[in-house]
Amino acid sequence: MFDKNKYNQKMSKTLDVFVTELSGIRTGRANASMLDLIRVEVYGQKMPINQLGTITAPEPRKINIQVWDLNNVSLIDSSIKKSELGLNPQIDGQLIRIPIPDLSEERRTELKKIIKTLGEKNKISIRNIRREANDELKSLLKDKKISEDENEKYEKEIQTLTDNETKKIDDKIYQKEKEIMKI
Repeated sequence: MFDKNKYNQKMSKTLDVFVTELSGIRTGRANASMLDLIRVEVYGQKMPINQLGTITAPEPRKINIQVWDLNNVSLIDSSIKKSELGLNPQIDGQLIRIPIPDLSEERRTELKKIIKTLGEKNKISIRNIRREANDELKSLLKDKKISEDENEKYEKEIQTLTDNETKKIDDKIYQKEKEIMKI
């Protein structure tokens, strides 16, 4: 039998991933989650910064990372510099201070493009999940496990799910763009 919830959960997870990716995009304010997507090559594997130190945002324009192992300080520093966030960390022993510069108009436009690209990638993932569901429906119909009417009903439900999830992505894109353009 066809399980619509399985596809609903997959689409919801895609939206969750998108929201996490968006939180990593820098607005004008310091936010510890900005560093979530940066991975540091340590101990033979790539690890998120929050597993290598304590991240705090003591001021609206500053992030501090208290690194637990002195050997990881330079690795974290270089990973932050290589990221697309445009940040320039300052090292003070085991403490890394990251001042958050104001966003230039050029950088805001660049960030809007990045957000749109991420959104489009996630919409494609949702459409792929829809295609997967429709393929399963065709297979069930062919094997005579569901009727033509059930097939049509499920296809409409999957399309509605797809439309709802892509609309949520569009809403998130709009909110993030508004946040970035706010000075």
